[in-house]
Amino acid sequence: MGAMSRVARRLRSGALVLAAVAGAACGSPPAPAERAVELTRVPEAAEGGSDRMAPIAGRVIGHEPGQQVVLYAKSGSWWVQPFGDKPFTTIGADSRFEATTHLGSEYAALLVEPGYQPPARSDELPAVGPGILAVTRAPGKAPAEPRPVKTLQFAGYEWRVRDAPSERGGWTNRYDSANAWTDDGGALHLRIAPSADGWTSAEAILTQSLGYGTYTFVVRDLSGLPPAAVMGLLTWDDFAGDQRFREMAFEFSRWGDAENANAQFVVQPYYVPANVTRFQAPAGPLTHRLRWEVGRASFRTVRGKRAGNAPAVAEHAFTSGIPVPGNETIRINLYVFGQPPLKLPLPIEVVVESFEYLP
Repeated sequence: MGAMSRVARRLRSGALVLAAVAGAACGSPPAPAERAVELTRVPEAAEGGSDRMAPIAGRVIGHEPGQQVVLYAKSGSWWVQPFGDKPFTTIGADSRFEATTHLGSEYAALLVEPGYQPPARSDELPAVGPGILAVTRAPGKAPAEPRPVKTLQFAGYEWRVRDAPSERGGWTNRYDSANAWTDDGGALHLRIAPSADGWTSAEAILTQSLGYGTYTFVVRDLSGLPPAAVMGLLTWDDFAGDQRFREMAFEFSRWGDAENANAQFVVQPYYVPANVTRFQAPAGPLTHRLRWEVGRASFRTVRGKRAGNAPAVAEHAFTSGIPVPGNETIRINLYVFGQPPLKLPLPIEVVVESFEYLP
């Protein structure tokens, strides 16, 4: 009986151990590892707009392979950063992330699952839920002392010279205010210049909005622009993202392919085929004229300087999706399109001899 009793006790003890193990296996699963996202570098608070960008950085805790960060800046609504077609920021091996953002009053970072598609614009910041694992937000810092802004006089108007980076041409173009100037004859020069990081671009921005009317530009020979260079003559409104920034443009570029035609008229969005007319701009000076009316934008390019009734090299009138005036201004820019590495015959220079506006 003693031996049997000891065996029974051992069996009961083993059963208790198995029951405990089974109970642990069948009980509530352990809490998931902590997931969090933090902003460690926050830009200043500002109205925002496409001209103003700054670095933003942070780190994540408890992330897994394939997860990414989505950044937002608040300027009225929440706007995905840096652009709606580039909404994701990669997390580094050290769990940190860095990017550039347009300025806003607040900033936010989301840790998201693979496959999550963030809205480009939202009145409310997306919250933790399907596809979103963690969210943080932070107010912008107190604005720094205003930095001096270079302006120049051209064609009887004041123009601001850009020195802030922009996400344009498929990557971040950097700008140097030294790349825009006027000569003794009053012509505007723009240049892509070599720099320690490769090159810097140029842009001049009219400081007032003009609205409906006729805009005329006389530009010297652009036929020699390398395929990766882009020159634009355009309207643009920083705060009208929901109206495609009120952009209407003459653009001169082969968009990286030497076989492409070198010029186009465009009313955004460019991916609608009816919104783009491409043509071959010949060598020599050309006059480019945009007549902006209610529901109509008429583009015309002719040979020579101020050749009002000369036969058109190209012309087209758009009647769909034409913006109404707002806070748009004229911009004249010269920048680089494509992805590195690129070989550019630097420096690259263009000359705008005159600009005229008639209501």
